[in-house]
Amino acid sequence: MNFQRIAVPLLVIGLLVFAGRQYGWAGVAAVGGGLVMWLLLHWTRMMTVMKRAAHRPIGWVASAVMLNAKLKPGVNLMHVIAMTRSLGERLSAEGEQPERYRWTDNGGSTVTVTLQGGRVTVWELQRPPAEG
Repeated sequence: MNFQRIAVPLLVIGLLVFAGRQYGWAGVAAVGGGLVMWLLLHWTRMMTVMKRAAHRPIGWVASAVMLNAKLKPGVNLMHVIAMTRSLGERLSAEGEQPERYRWTDNGGSTVTVTLQGGRVTVWELQRPPAEG
């Protein structure tokens, strides 16, 4: 089970209880307002990333070599979509773990990204053979 699924709600409840005991309803309102602001910031970022990706072809990236250089293990899929400004071409079946996506540039180079639990584990750059 994912640790964050338990820890984050417990942390939120703990903050609300702490604020309520220390500052009363004003503390609960202040912490609640801060939590709502945090949620709105994340929602806005997600919508902005998806809006940019909606106007590009699926699986296309400006430079596969640059994407390969920028990728890091542990980055989530939303961050990869923000870097590429495009949804990846799904290579794995729906709901199957690990998930695999591919991005291709105009030169034919591709980056295949493998995600486990929504986080990048490995990626592979493939370049077309050089023409002699």
